[in-house]
Amino acid sequence: MKCTRRNVLQRGGAAVAVGALAGCLSEPGEDGSDDDSGTNNEDEAGGLTGYASFFALWDWANEITGEHGTFENPVDVGEMGHGWTPEGDLVRNVAETDAFVYLDTPEFSWAQDLAAQLEAESVDVATIDGLAGFTDDQLLSFSDGSLPDPDPEYTVDPADFTLEEFQVIDPTTNEVTAYWHIDHWDGGLPNVPLEGAVRFEPFVEADGGHVVPLGPDEELQVDVRLDDGAPEGIVDLESDGNTVEITGLEEGRTLLVFELHHDGSVIWDSSAGALSIDVSADVDPADVTEFHDPHVWADPVLATQIVETFAREFATLDPDNAATYEANAKAYAQRLEGVDEGFQSAVADGELDIAVFAGHDSFRYVEHRYGFDLHSPVGVSPDESPSSGEITATIELVDEHGIDTILYDPFEATNEEIPPLAQTIVENSSATETAPMTPAEGTLAEWHEQGWGWIEQMEEVTIPSLRKALKAD
Repeated sequence: MKCTRRNVLQRGGAAVAVGALAGCLSEPGEDGSDDDSGTNNEDEAGGLTGYASFFALWDWANEITGEHGTFENPVDVGEMGHGWTPEGDLVRNVAETDAFVYLDTPEFSWAQDLAAQLEAESVDVATIDGLAGFTDDQLLSFSDGSLPDPDPEYTVDPADFTLEEFQVIDPTTNEVTAYWHIDHWDGGLPNVPLEGAVRFEPFVEADGGHVVPLGPDEELQVDVRLDDGAPEGIVDLESDGNTVEITGLEEGRTLLVFELHHDGSVIWDSSAGALSIDVSADVDPADVTEFHDPHVWADPVLATQIVETFAREFATLDPDNAATYEANAKAYAQRLEGVDEGFQSAVADGELDIAVFAGHDSFRYVEHRYGFDLHSPVGVSPDESPSSGEITATIELVDEHGIDTILYDPFEATNEEIPPLAQTIVENSSATETAPMTPAEGTLAEWHEQGWGWIEQMEEVTIPSLRKALKAD
């Protein structure tokens, strides 16, 4: 079975090199040294082999397959799948298995590229998207749709211009589709319909947090061009200094560079990391979708939906063990219900309905489901850095609400020290303690040694820390 990717958004950056893939794959359970019976000698019961794009999906895939399958996580202990760069032979390794499970979201662009190349090469590996079946009303927008107004007093100094933020905005929804961080893009642009067009309005902050006015009558104008050497004739590009319009001329992919102009000269561009754009005849112009928050795996209810998707797809790939996959998924779903109840009780028992998380905003689905506010001075992406104003506002919020415990991401702690952002908030506010809280995107060495999976991280780390922060104990 080949699963069709959602391809809601395409992402920047080069694709993973495929190289010469070694032939077509055999049926599930025939990936090792096989005997005449067609079963894997390492697993007489047959079953599935595969790879997962990060820890949570790896854990769930192995819980579902049990003794009838083995999934590997290429991301090392102590690392997370976001922003990760795979080794050159990963595609070949995946191509020798039955399935690749991932989330089709630009926050895991390397996994999107890997899945796309497996499909482009017609390799007999099922690419299973955990987000398949999710509806738009289940997914949260990457941003809240609110943007500050441009600063009319801002004056450009080209010799000392410092870009702090460049976002590509869908003007119909005011939602972020892609944003620039130091030397690369996070997010991506939606596919452009053949003979159709998409429009964007960039949002720019510079020189100490000033929101920069853009337009033909302003000091700065935005423009877009093809990257050097990028395929031509695929898109037509137009800009009026504030709005960019991209029209699809021919099916295919090309690379774009955004620019900021002052008095006819380019004072900034994104050539350090070109942004890919695809033109497809299969795109409905009314079906262009915003960039969604990818952290669905932190929500135990949405996790159940992903587990059910995996079990269903595994059963199709390996019908001999379908009953086992279904039973394992149901048993695991019951354990996920326990995590759901843990979050419910933490919020219900809490004296506070707000906490502060000194890390990237990875719990918005949990906040939305359980009805509390987990304030973060950092954005949705781990690559973002908070401004001094955002840190000050967070400190004021801590004092206002009497928050004692500041939560932090243990993956941002080095040498067992509390991350600097959490330390800064405690040192400058009425808070006195810190506690770790993880969305279980990855695992640490000590957790790995204890055999902790996604559920153990939630039950042993995240929920107890949340209870402490909300004063539920």
